[in-house]
Amino acid sequence: MNITLYALSSSLHAEAMEDVRKDTFIRSLEEKGSFSFDVRGNDFGCWNVWDNPVIYVRTGGTEGLFRDVYPRLQGRIRLLASGKSNSLAAAMEILSFLRAEGREGEILHGSPEYVAEHIKYIPEPLPGTCPLPKKAAESKQKRQAPSKLPPVRLGVVGKPSDWLIASDANPQALLEKANITLVDIPMQELLDEIRDVENDVMGLTELPFPIRMDFDGSVLDGALNIYGALKRLVAKHALNGLTVRCFDLLSAVHNTGCLALAILNAEGIPAACEGDVPALVSMMIVRQVVGKSAFQVNPSRIDPETGTYVFAHCTAPLDMLKRYAYDTHFESGIGVAIRGELPRGKVTLFKVAPDLSRCFVGEGDLLTNLNEKNLCRTQVQVRLDDAATYFLTSPIGNHHLLVPGAHADALRAWAKETGVEVVNAE
Repeated sequence: MNITLYALSSSLHAEAMEDVRKDTFIRSLEEKGSFSFDVRGNDFGCWNVWDNPVIYVRTGGTEGLFRDVYPRLQGRIRLLASGKSNSLAAAMEILSFLRAEGREGEILHGSPEYVAEHIKYIPEPLPGTCPLPKKAAESKQKRQAPSKLPPVRLGVVGKPSDWLIASDANPQALLEKANITLVDIPMQELLDEIRDVENDVMGLTELPFPIRMDFDGSVLDGALNIYGALKRLVAKHALNGLTVRCFDLLSAVHNTGCLALAILNAEGIPAACEGDVPALVSMMIVRQVVGKSAFQVNPSRIDPETGTYVFAHCTAPLDMLKRYAYDTHFESGIGVAIRGELPRGKVTLFKVAPDLSRCFVGEGDLLTNLNEKNLCRTQVQVRLDDAATYFLTSPIGNHHLLVPGAHADALRAWAKETGVEVVNAE
């Protein structure tokens, strides 16, 4: 049996330079499934119109590449995701985009045995994975409009990252439904703040936790300058929170916003990565309803058979970490990232849709902290029962929020009170 496989890789990742046919994940699927892949890579010239494609989302940062080739695709789209290099996170963002377009799709992810068995039966749709018909989805959006949250101003520094193809927020809808005003701030304004006032970190000595100094001095100074610059933007624009197109900092100042966002969140200022507005709105809701910081995570690996999940990102609020150290940023290998350890016990997963029409609420147990080299620096393994269908067939974008503690009841009560549909972890 021969299966055509179309592979997407981002140039930010080392995998883009390696032969897909030698990928251990692909080879294990071929071995377990007794089939072979006819691999097509990023050369889109060979991507003709085809039915029911299987696309290997090999790394993060491939969502924009998919959007470019998407008009050529027909039929049900299967997204193959491994458990490394933000493959699953990118596949979830792509699937959310597909569902918004009214298209059928699913994510093939899990152990090699589990995925290979499902690939064998690709001609037949998997049970329970068909998306909500577009007309039904539109009717649900006509539910009672959410009552307004307290008025807040959220800064968007630079535009959302190019790979967030399913996470565009509607500023007018946010204003009308939730009294949220989005404040667009050019990336150049942040760069000017970083370069004009060096080593001004505004209130850093007032933090209730130490800033570790066991890292390269000039690199750490640069990361703290980014924090100081963002803190000045918060004051200048009277912001309650912000999100930053942080990957632009890699080339502009050869550093990252990971440490800055970790500090801001710990100070009670919701701060999201990658210009992700829905993630920032979700953070603000968690802060208002639960009174806690939220860890913005990539779903990195799912085992549908055991209900265990790996979530990771290169920044985490310092106030929720038992201990932490500095590391480099995962994708680029530069700057300052946070390798933190979260306490074991109950955790809550949360995310709101870009238009506040629905939200996901799930509750589980943090089992352990991980330290794998092919994932973002802060990594946790969580058991979350009966959520695989949501994550693999109808996720609300890529990024989700992880909050230590059992807060599902409080967030569901907020959703009921404001008229937001809850997508259950089932």
